[in-house]
Amino acid sequence: MTSDIIYIDIRTSSVTMGGIVDKIASLQKAHPDQEIFMDGDAYAIVGRQRKVSA
Repeated sequence: MTSDIIYIDIRTSSVTMGGIVDKIASLQKAHPDQEIFMDGDAYAIVGRQRKVSA
């Protein structure tokens, strides 16, 4: 299993909420092979490789 990729650490970022939403949309387009989401435990925007179902 691969680990999550942290794209934005919200604790140390000055990005606004609107900027976060825009960045998530941009990351989703740039990385269609990943799930991009806010991880509440890590307090970060992360990417995770999509699981391939058989």
